[in-house]
Amino acid sequence: MLCTNLFGVKCRVSRGRIGWYWQAIGGCGMSVWFTSDPHFGHAKIAETRGFPTVFDHDSAVIASILTRVQHGDQLWILGDLSAGGRAAEDRALELLATVDADLHLIAGNHDSCHSMHRDAHKHQRRFLEVFTSVQTFARRRVAGRNVMLSHFPYVGDHTSIDRATEYRLRDEGMWLLHGHTHSSKMLTFGQVTLGFDGEDIVHLPPKQIHVGWDAWKRPVGLDEIAALFEQEEVRP
Repeated sequence: MLCTNLFGVKCRVSRGRIGWYWQAIGGCGMSVWFTSDPHFGHAKIAETRGFPTVFDHDSAVIASILTRVQHGDQLWILGDLSAGGRAAEDRALELLATVDADLHLIAGNHDSCHSMHRDAHKHQRRFLEVFTSVQTFARRRVAGRNVMLSHFPYVGDHTSIDRATEYRLRDEGMWLLHGHTHSSKMLTFGQVTLGFDGEDIVHLPPKQIHVGWDAWKRPVGLDEIAALFEQEEVRP
């Protein structure tokens, strides 16, 4: 059955194992997508992002996914589905169950299934009803490069001090796709400091790309990630 859902997205309505769901109508062929920090149901984040209500925020976020991620595609969400808590997580999982794709979660600090939480193992099963896999980090092959996926960047935060450093990957020179920072910037740039001899010292930036919703306002395609690799690797 064809219709337009309450988010204004043209969809096919189907009956799945966990109830009725919407499938956004688009092209064929598998694509790989990345995003992070949807924060469904999070009033503070909705306000920060400029939405008048949580409903408007959640509608925009899920629509940005449904209009791009198609049947048979693969979507990696790098954490923080909601603000946390059982009710908020269940609502986020309900929304994401409408995405007819192969979903993978790299858990964030607001997700109860992240191993930083003492009872994380008790919550994994709920997430696995929607996601094919749930991990705290992963390694993938992207555009011929080994790439790490984590909620946390190597360095950086949306606070003055980097938090959760014990749960961050160590920078071994591989590219990293991450979320967490809520920055509008897609890339982390180097800093210049004054050395002991009075000369500038340039710190090379970590090879990390922020795929969060605050930077892109939508899932990021594999080709876009590859283009950023090429752009940064030729930068003098």
